[in-house]
Amino acid sequence: MTGEEDQGAVLSICKSAAMINVIQVCGRNLLRSRSTVRVANKTFYSAQMSKRVAVVLAGCGVYDGSEIHEASAILVHLSRGGASVNMFAPNVEQMHVVNHVTGEPTQEKRNALVESARLARGNIQDLSKLSVKDHDAIIFPGGFGAAKNLCTWAVQGKDCSVNGEVKAVLEAFRGEGKPIGLCCISPVLAAKVFPGCEVTVGLENDDKYPNTTDTAANINQLGCKHVSTSVSQSHVDHKNKLVTTCAFMCDAPIHEVFDGIGSMVQGVLKLA
Repeated sequence: MTGEEDQGAVLSICKSAAMINVIQVCGRNLLRSRSTVRVANKTFYSAQMSKRVAVVLAGCGVYDGSEIHEASAILVHLSRGGASVNMFAPNVEQMHVVNHVTGEPTQEKRNALVESARLARGNIQDLSKLSVKDHDAIIFPGGFGAAKNLCTWAVQGKDCSVNGEVKAVLEAFRGEGKPIGLCCISPVLAAKVFPGCEVTVGLENDDKYPNTTDTAANINQLGCKHVSTSVSQSHVDHKNKLVTTCAFMCDAPIHEVFDGIGSMVQGVLKLA
């Protein structure tokens, strides 16, 4: 091998060694970057997991219990927000049972806690066991069950009475300065328990919100303030730490209802 060939071989070896060194450095940097991302994600997730949220159900089904799509949307948004969830329902007989095909009441008797367990996949507790000390926030889905089984708004309007355990829980969370989320018809619970509060059940005088105007009038007559808000939005009453959205009080596509509930959940977690 000539001298020139020897120099070429040495140069080639040096270039290969340099390339290997570059690859090794890049590899180490990539591993460090991945590790940093994992630590950052873990830290973010751990911080979010500190939000412990109670969700109160009122049966299973729009006409006599909790509205299933609303309850599901709340759980999805809470999961996406990194919150841990405990579900509760009052151990009471439903006001009535409705055939969801015909919309007519039946002669059946069902228990709100037992029916709510269907939505909770069995992981549910009696509302009497809910401790405000163990939670950072509370959320109530809508559905007629909120107006029939958690209170009597469905038959008595503003003159309704609120289930004793429900009222005690609402007062306990407000007393501790912890946020309360409500959607669809459930904001009437806050209107009845907290005179002077602000809530929304949708836009007044709008054909897409057929039940909002009358409900809003009753809310105002209770000494509260109804705030007209569209389905994809939520309203925050900072003084009382209430976050409300109208959900299926509006005849809207389900994705708009989902977005509004997401706004409500995010508002609750922000205040928690």
